Amino acid sequence: MSYDEKLADRIRELLAAATNNIEEKKMFGGLCFMVNEKMCVCTREDTILIRIDPAKVEGVLADTPGAEQMTMGGRIMKGYIRIPEEAINTKKQLQPWIKMALNFNPDAKSSKKK
Repeated sequence: MSYDEKLADRIRELLAAATNNIEEKKMFGGLCFMVNEKMCVCTREDTILIRIDPAKVEGVLADTPGAEQMTMGGRIMKGYIRIPEEAINTKKQLQPWIKMALNFNPDAKSSKKK
């Protein structure tokens, strides 16, 4: 899979305005933005994947048509939500998603180092 470079630039801009501890990694078939060494936002094609508080997932799915939980190998990834293109077309639409992911980042667990 690939990712939308313009969408990646929009994400970079919003993240850079909020934090300076950002690293980019190609994973999940797209480009992921790691904040404090934890996955925060990922862009794949014309959608984004955000990592949020698992307790908020149900509300996000109910309030956002087309949003879905990420599954990997048939397993639901708790706290990872795919947001569709129609919910991120403008800066005004994209910004709350980035903020939600950044707000959860301090509480998110780091993945185990190999």
